[in-house]
Amino acid sequence: MSDFTKVQRAVEQKLKDEFSPTHLEILNESHMHSVPPNSETHFKVTLVCDAFDGIRQVKRHQLIYKVLSEELAGPIHALALHTFDNAQWQSANVPDSPNCLGGSKFDK
Repeated sequence: MSDFTKVQRAVEQKLKDEFSPTHLEILNESHMHSVPPNSETHFKVTLVCDAFDGIRQVKRHQLIYKVLSEELAGPIHALALHTFDNAQWQSANVPDSPNCLGGSKFDK
C-alpha cells in the first residue's frame, strides 16, 4: 500500500467494518487546500447504511467520529460528512465542497 492512500484506505476499511454501508464514497479533497502535494488531510465522506435509520445527523456524525478517532487525532484535519439512511438516499443531494479560502489560496 502506498503512503499516498494509506489514510483513505484506513478510513474506508473502518467505515465498512463498522457500518456495512450500502453506499460509501470517500473523496480526498486535500488538493483543494493549502497543503503539500499528495496530502491526506481533507476528506469528504458520503455514507449510506441501515444503521442510520431513525438516528439524527448529529448522532450519526458522533458515531463516525468515534470510529475514526485515531485518524481525526492525527492526519485528518477536516472531514465533511454526508450521512443518509437508505430511504433518504433515494432522494439525496450531496453538495459539492466549497473552495478553500484559507492559507495561500485566500484572495485579498
